[in-house]
Amino acid sequence: MAHVMEDERIWDDRDADRPGLDENSPETNVEDREEFEGLYCTSEGFSEALRSVASSQLWNFIGFSLPISSLFSLESSSLKSSDMHCVERADATEVSPQPEETYVAQFESEYISSSVPLYQEYWMNSLKKDLHRAQHNGLSELVTSMRLPGLKTPPALSPTAVLSPPGLQTKPYALWQELPQVKSLLNSLSAHEIQLQEAIFELIVSEASYQKSLIVALNVFQCSAELKQILSRVQHHVLFSNLKDVCRISERFLQDMESHLGQHVVMSQVGDIVLNHQQGFQKVYVPYITNMMYQEALVTQLLQGNKKFAPILKKLEKDPQCQRQTLKSFLILPFQRITRMTLLLENILKRSKGVCSNVHNLTEAIEVVRKIVEECDRSVQQMKRTELLVCLDKLVDFGNVKSIPLITRGRHLIQEGTLKHLIVGGSHKVSIVSRKDMYIHLFNDLLLLSVKSGHRFVVQDHALFPDNVRVEEIKTTILGLAPESFLLRLTKNHSRSPTALILAAHTRLEKETWMKVFSSK
Repeated sequence: MAHVMEDERIWDDRDADRPGLDENSPETNVEDREEFEGLYCTSEGFSEALRSVASSQLWNFIGFSLPISSLFSLESSSLKSSDMHCVERADATEVSPQPEETYVAQFESEYISSSVPLYQEYWMNSLKKDLHRAQHNGLSELVTSMRLPGLKTPPALSPTAVLSPPGLQTKPYALWQELPQVKSLLNSLSAHEIQLQEAIFELIVSEASYQKSLIVALNVFQCSAELKQILSRVQHHVLFSNLKDVCRISERFLQDMESHLGQHVVMSQVGDIVLNHQQGFQKVYVPYITNMMYQEALVTQLLQGNKKFAPILKKLEKDPQCQRQTLKSFLILPFQRITRMTLLLENILKRSKGVCSNVHNLTEAIEVVRKIVEECDRSVQQMKRTELLVCLDKLVDFGNVKSIPLITRGRHLIQEGTLKHLIVGGSHKVSIVSRKDMYIHLFNDLLLLSVKSGHRFVVQDHALFPDNVRVEEIKTTILGLAPESFLLRLTKNHSRSPTALILAAHTRLEKETWMKVFSSK
């Protein structure tokens, strides 16, 4: 049985001090990696990142810049609520490293060997091929390929002209047609039928590459006694999450795929196999990808605040098994795999059209993987919203205003920012307008009006949104107000009374944006 043994003695001496703990290596082309470091994705959500996944391999391409208050204490409130980072600095007591047992796979793949590259290399070569295709076919082709057509194999006029999948070229058995049991069948199959089998075989060999990288991640990094020595239990769990479970599910999926290949050299049941692993994929990928925002924040915090972390990490990354790949490149593997799997399955579906071979339940399998990705999206967005509320709750002061619980299920921030609160006074002949900053937090069900005091928000009023919030245009010329002004009405505020105030944006475009969002239902 596959296993990773964690020697509990490493933790024993430290738990009492931690209350509340719930160059012989193959050389990877460094220039290739640096070539893509400028491709930074700043998408609004996880879905945008999924569409951008073929054009970036960066650690932070998901766009996560999130608070992690549920795991680390708030050390500074000097940041905006939109980009707060709650961090912890904890130094672990040194403990002599204990011997660790490595991950031992129960199933020995026919394709996991020195000839199979790490998944990072496969990923990079796939990415380069996507970009190369975009240069020839235009940007629209690349954008489409991120979502639909998957990896393309050039048309072949004969069986021997079919090319190997990107990232797996010049490797033994990189092609289905090179398998010993296949060679006798080639003359009886058309070029299109061979292309279909190559597309299915790429799913197998790339999974073997993925499995190889996961095992390296577990054995070199997660099982490292040196890392455990300097990390708390919580930090170690956050850093590696359920990576071991991801590896086990990958191993079982690979075993079933290779078993099918062994029984039916002309494969057709890839869709059925994916459907059989639906629950397993969902169980491991959703929590792992949701946790990735915490991984990024923790790695950044450790590099900045733990002097022992960087040297140990550098030492581990020099292990020949890593082939000069970084810890971050290993931690991001599950995200890369689940998104690439959709493309691989779509490519199989494309190759199956017009071919006699029947690929069972392939459309259903594609839809299953898409739904898992969508669930990851929802889970990540919900976690981001919850974490933002947790950190914001620490900075909001209701003062003399009736307080309300800020952290509630389903609540999320729609928009925030500073507007000018205009107070009109004076006589009927001469009007005097005074201005003060008003900070707006507009949630999907609540409006907070606050004044910033240092790094805190002192609430002046609040109302249920959208039920008790109205916005109106005003005659700015008659009142002698700036054209960026508008009227905000609270039909029932914190004291259950109607009230109104004049707000002014910095520009007319900002005014239109705020009026639109205040009017939304």
